[in-house]
Amino acid sequence: MRGGVEGLASPYPIGGLLPAVYQEDEFAQRFTAGLDDVLAPVISTLDCLEHYLDPALAPDDFLPWLAGWLGVELGGHLGPDRRRLLLAAAGDLYRRRGTAGGLRDHLELAFGGRAEVGDGTAVTVRTAPSTAAGTEGAAADGHPVLTVRITPGVAVDPAVVERFVAAAKPAHVPHTVEVRAG
Repeated sequence: MRGGVEGLASPYPIGGLLPAVYQEDEFAQRFTAGLDDVLAPVISTLDCLEHYLDPALAPDDFLPWLAGWLGVELGGHLGPDRRRLLLAAAGDLYRRRGTAGGLRDHLELAFGGRAEVGDGTAVTVRTAPSTAAGTEGAAADGHPVLTVRITPGVAVDPAVVERFVAAAKPAHVPHTVEVRAG
């Protein structure tokens, strides 16, 4: 996570805050200078906290923490720019979570390229009972099946897309995933 920063000076040196008798003591000044080196990155982080919470400005090594705080899964395939886009859109994505459009946008942000999501909820009218097997978008028992077709903008393992869809879709809806070559 965050560590020491070489040459970062403390804006509030502890040695200068000591009583006059200790300000003249060389050992006390060296000892507090060591504490200043440890506290300087903490003070700097606290002074810039709002920038750490902004995905566009946060340091790259801070993005996984921010993603965990927001509940966003950042896979290893994502570069820093794509991670920032995904984190910036997290609020809108969670507002639309569980919808076909929300899943499509989530996939396109995470993998680039183009995604098609068919939710299998089309309404059909029949005048007689049917015993035929389900059509595309529906299982044989008539329940909807989520169909995802994605042409990613980056090379990606289909198993990664499968896990991503399984985590982002409603848990009770079965799904199929097709990853097309770009």
